[in-house]
This record gives sequence, structure tokens and C-alpha cells, in this order.
Amino acid sequence: MVIGVLNQKGGVGKTTLSVNIAAALARTGKRVLLIDADPQGSALDWAAAREEEPLFAVVGLPKPSIHKELTVVGEGYDHIVIDGPPRVTDLARSAIMASDIVLIPVQPSPYDIWAADEVVKLIQEASVFKENIKSFFVINRKIANTAIGRDVRDALGGYNIPTLKASIVQRVVFAEAAAVGKAIYEQDRDGIASQEIEAVVNELKENFT
Repeated sequence: MVIGVLNQKGGVGKTTLSVNIAAALARTGKRVLLIDADPQGSALDWAAAREEEPLFAVVGLPKPSIHKELTVVGEGYDHIVIDGPPRVTDLARSAIMASDIVLIPVQPSPYDIWAADEVVKLIQEASVFKENIKSFFVINRKIANTAIGRDVRDALGGYNIPTLKASIVQRVVFAEAAAVGKAIYEQDRDGIASQEIEAVVNELKENFT
């Protein structure tokens, strides 16, 4: 399974999601590769901050040829997660073309909902060439018990892309784990943040056929 995590808007938590999805998949004993396709290299920075043994491989590939190189770079891996760029570019197009599932993280903000439009258009373009590609919104950094946290799901209904039932609430523990190069389950093994990531991964698995 190749999961591309993309949204043209920065600050939506792409790298945090990418790292923790990769970690959750690796936790089951699968071989996982995380491709950092963001020129800012945030996933590589996360890997460099880690003192423990790697949970999974991390490589930088911020090039618009990911879909062409994936068969070589990803050989031998059970799952690949692509941390996409924060802008709609040829690099983003390539990441989408490489993916089986495109996951679009959206914060509960009208600005994020509007910004998702460009990624949705890219996915629609890519589906002409790769008709089996699947895509989902995931509500990320949700503030619990707020009206906008509840209403964002309805707002995303205007797009022809489903929203995962699972969502991620904004929690300090995500930043604390990232600062030391850890996955959330290492920092908060049985906590609710770990459970939220697991729920997202399980739903993606269910939708991958």
C-alpha cells in the first residue's frame, strides 16, 4: 500500500501524520518506507532527531519523478508513505500518481477547507491516468468539543471525496514526540493519541483493496 499525504496548505500536520502512520504500519512487523517529498525535509529532520534504532527507513526524494522511481526505491517494502510537498507542483502530481491512497489532512478551519480545492483537482486529473486511486480527507488537529470541529465534516461534504470516520485531536504530546524523533505510540503507548492514529491506519487498510 502506498499512501500519499498531501495538502497544498502548510501547517496542516502532514509530516506528523506521515511519520505516525508509517510507525503504526511498522509496528505490525511490516517493512515500511517513508519518502520525504517535501523540499523542507521535515521527515528527515525527525529521523535525524531520533536516538533510538529506526522504526522504518526514511529517504528524501523531493523530485517530480517519484512515480517513476518508486518501483526501484520502494522495492522490498510492504508499505510506503509519502510526505508530500506543501504546494501544488509537478512534485505533488508525481506523489499523487505514485499513491494507491491519497490522504488529505484538513484542520477544522475554513481556510483549510478552501485550500483543499487544489489538491482535489490534482487527484481528479490523476484519476484519468490511474483510475483505481482512492482519496480521503482526514480531520487533523481538531479542537475537541468545538462547533467548527463538528461542522468541518459537513463542509467537506461539498467535495466528491469521503472523509475518514477517524480523526486526530490536537494534542501537545504529538509535538513532544516529534521533538525527540519518536512515534506517538513510543511517547504515549496506550494513550488516546496513539489510539487515534491506529484508527486512521485501520480505516485506510479497510479501504485498500
